[in-house]
Amino acid sequence: MARIERDPEREERITMEAIVDCYDEYEVAAGWYCYIEDKLNTPFTATWVSKNPGKSKTVQVVGMASSDECERELMVEIELDDGIFSVPLSMIEPATDTDPETQQVIADWQYWIGQGNEFEVYAEDD
Repeated sequence: MARIERDPEREERITMEAIVDCYDEYEVAAGWYCYIEDKLNTPFTATWVSKNPGKSKTVQVVGMASSDECERELMVEIELDDGIFSVPLSMIEPATDTDPETQQVIADWQYWIGQGNEFEVYAEDD
């Protein structure tokens, strides 16, 4: 994903609402998960953007994936072809009639990763 131009207002919101008081990657991941889960108003219609041109699909986003599925990146559950699948939130574009709070929280996440941020995966101690 290409780096996005700096947005001080968005960065302030992210700092104060998503990752406030986070001191390590686990806390950052948990902070983001809670922030998105609290503000994502589901279900809503969105485009699941494919990396392959012409392969994007219209889907219903029905909720957040489990926190275990969100250790590397935030994932949402979508309904597609009578099944429920987890996909990266970064690949979701909400429809224009999606409520503003949901649009904003998705844009916040996409901005944050667009700035080169990511979650680190930790190996368990043996």
